[in-house]
Amino acid sequence: MNDRSEFEPAPAGTLAPVVEPWELPPNPYWENLEARRQRKSLAIAILLFVLTLISTLAVGAQYAASYASGQSPDFDALFSTYGALLTHPQLLLAGTPFAFTLIGILLAHELGHFFACRYYGISASYPYFLPAPTLIGTLGAFIRIRSPIYNRKALFDMGLAGPVVGFLFAVPALAIAILYSKVVPFSDAHASVVFGQPLVMRMLLAVLRPDVTHGDLLLHPVGRAAWVGLFATALNLLPGGQLDGGHILYSVASKYHKKITLALALLLIPLGVLYCKGWILWAVLLLAIGFRHPPLMNRWETLDRRRLVWAGVAALIFVLCFMPMPVMIR
Repeated sequence: MNDRSEFEPAPAGTLAPVVEPWELPPNPYWENLEARRQRKSLAIAILLFVLTLISTLAVGAQYAASYASGQSPDFDALFSTYGALLTHPQLLLAGTPFAFTLIGILLAHELGHFFACRYYGISASYPYFLPAPTLIGTLGAFIRIRSPIYNRKALFDMGLAGPVVGFLFAVPALAIAILYSKVVPFSDAHASVVFGQPLVMRMLLAVLRPDVTHGDLLLHPVGRAAWVGLFATALNLLPGGQLDGGHILYSVASKYHKKITLALALLLIPLGVLYCKGWILWAVLLLAIGFRHPPLMNRWETLDRRRLVWAGVAALIFVLCFMPMPVMIR
């Protein structure tokens, strides 16, 4: 699609007046349809939430057991304990600090999107969590947008709200965890799972525990959950496709969305070869579905200066959270 109209606005006489969604008269049929959708969405969201709570409690219990024994989490134990937890469900309670912190951060992220959609009258589902037997007990969460997005401001605010709110929840949780984490010399040296250290974590460690090196800090399960929240923020802020960063990019400079998405996918391939193979999967996903972005109903309206400043803030948050090697398994 030719996007030159972003720089060459159409003559004013050829454009119809813009009607905001809140100016439209109520339509009982669509209101009833939306109500049914919301009830169905809520039921699915609750079921997935409960399943994700169980899976994150299971992983959190293992993190808690490792932390109590003064050891880093063991990769094999993270999965071998699922059977024991199913037969003795009371053991899941030990995973509460990790599970509640992680779900709280992910929920804050998705509710940021959800309420931004509500503000602009955009139909969206409730947050859907994805339970999975992974190192963190989940594949994250998402909301489903079911109606067109009206203009650049709505798209920008919707894309920005999630990462900013999630970041604001994750950083205090990580700071508190760093303050109360154990010091175990060379705890990373013998660990089967070594987690990366984002820039914001290095900064917090330097300020809060300047006498402790990263390799000697055995991070509390709350801090591990906050780490997951920061990593999820970095993934969502990748500037491409239909990720949050892609929405921000499209709202700021839709003309370059496809080119930057392609460049990002190509950049992730060497990152996958050199650091973490998971980046290759993200490159494939961006190449497969990342070039398409839903068009805006009003693409001529430009962003104001305040939102351009927030775009810079989003870029800064991405830098603070991004890790070339998030996880190394020995």
